Amino acid sequence: MDLHILDHRLRVTCISKSGLEHYTHPLIKLIFLRNRTRCKFFSLTETPENYTVVLDEEGFKELQPSEHLQVEGSTWLPLNVVSNGNASSSSQAVGVTKIAKSVIAPLAEQHVSVFMLSTYQTDFILVREKDLSVVVETLVEEFNIFREEGGESVPVHSQDACNGLQRNGREVPHATVHPVLIPENQFCVMSLDPDTLPAIATTLIDVLFYSNSPKEGASVDQDMECIKFFSFSLIDGYVSLVMDTEAQRQFPADLLFTSSSGELWRMVRIGGQPLGFDECGIVAQISQPLADSDISAYYISTFSFDHALVPEEDIVSVTEVLRAQRKDMSS
Repeated sequence: MDLHILDHRLRVTCISKSGLEHYTHPLIKLIFLRNRTRCKFFSLTETPENYTVVLDEEGFKELQPSEHLQVEGSTWLPLNVVSNGNASSSSQAVGVTKIAKSVIAPLAEQHVSVFMLSTYQTDFILVREKDLSVVVETLVEEFNIFREEGGESVPVHSQDACNGLQRNGREVPHATVHPVLIPENQFCVMSLDPDTLPAIATTLIDVLFYSNSPKEGASVDQDMECIKFFSFSLIDGYVSLVMDTEAQRQFPADLLFTSSSGELWRMVRIGGQPLGFDECGIVAQISQPLADSDISAYYISTFSFDHALVPEEDIVSVTEVLRAQRKDMSS
C-alpha cells in the first residue's frame, strides 16, 4: 500500500457559536466562491459547542483574528492511504477501520497525536508537521511513502525525513478511558457535484448559519436523544457532507448522492470533557476494537470532541464492544 503526504499545510481552528456572525462572509466565500480563493482544503463541522474549521494556509488568511476564533498552534499535514491505486477500498470495512491496524495503532504506540477527517471519498489522517519524521520512521516498513509536491509524487525514505530522529521519546501516558455518548440521530454520508453548490446555497446557508442550535457553552446531556452535527468539506474539488436525516430532508434529493445501499449511520461521540490535542491514542481506542470486529467507521475529529459514525445495523454490536473494552481498560 502507498501512503501519500499531501501537498497541504493545514490549520485547525474553532469559531464560537456567538462569534459566527463575524465569520459568515469568509466562510461563504470559502464554500461557494472557489474562483475567489486559492484555498484547496476546507472543512467546516458544526457541533453543539462550536464550529471546527480545518483549512490550508490560503484559506486561513480569510479568517481574521478575534476573541471568537481559537487556533491550534501547530501546522498539520494530511496523510492519505492509497491501495490498488485508489483512495477508496473494496466492499470490505471502510473508513478508519481499514487503516486502524496499519496506521492509527502504530502512530498511537509512538505517541503521535492524530486528527482524523473522514469524507465521502476517503480518510485524511492529520499529523503535526513537527511529528512527520516519527510518522515516516514508524510507517516506512508498512507503506511506500510519497510526498506530493507540485502535482508530483516524490518517494520519501526514512532518512529523508528523520535526520537521525528515530522515535518520539515521549513518556508513555496512562491511557484515559473516555466516556462515549450514542445519540439517536440517523446520519447520512453524502457528496454532490461541486458545480451544483449554487443550487443548494440557500439551504446550506440556512442549515449552517441559521438553524436552531444550542446556546454557546451548552453541555451535551448524557441522556440527550439527538445531537447537532453537520460537516461540510470541499477538498481538492471534492465535496463531502455528513448530516442527520432531518437536515437531509431540507435538501433536493436529486442533487445529493450516497452509496448505492443508501446506508444510514449512527454516531459514537467520544469525550466527556474537551479532549485537547496532545493526548495520543484516542482514535486508536475506538478504531481498534471496531477493526477487530470488522465494523466500518467514518471518523471526524473536532476542536473539542471526536465522532465515529458506524452502520446503523451495527450499533448494538458497537455498544457491546466499547462497553467490554472499557471494562477491560478500567479493571
